[in-house]
Amino acid sequence: MGEFAEAVQEYLHESLSEKHPTIDWHMEYDIGGTPVDLAGEVSDHICLIELEWRRADPADNAAKIFRHLDTNTIEATQVTVLQVFTKYYDLKRGGIKSKRKNAEFVGTVAADTYEELSYTPLTFSLDPPKRGAEWPSQWQDIADATADTISDTVTSD
Repeated sequence: MGEFAEAVQEYLHESLSEKHPTIDWHMEYDIGGTPVDLAGEVSDHICLIELEWRRADPADNAAKIFRHLDTNTIEATQVTVLQVFTKYYDLKRGGIKSKRKNAEFVGTVAADTYEELSYTPLTFSLDPPKRGAEWPSQWQDIADATADTISDTVTSD
């Protein structure tokens, strides 16, 4: 993760911790030796959040979580997976790139397979800057909106 992605990850962590103080929020949460960008634990429920900035294969992030669920490495009776995609995965002519479609397909199939699992793809509404480029001025507003959407999803589960 680059400096910008880490800043957004920290910002979301702080925001979610404030919105949901009864949930124990973590950055780089370890599942079977594999880090997940953000995770929130409360009782027997875990919310796992993957932040997809410019990853070549975001389906891999979804698949690793579901693989660990299948092998019982995740010890929770309810698992919520949120995969947050930047606009990097949008097509210029409209729609989304097949990389995102594949990741969403993997998530949807896993959620249909495991009763204890819910999967939701979300959009972080900006194209992230490339390493060393200037950060978009509106990034915190977009992070706030994303945190609100994540919060709404966590509350409804």
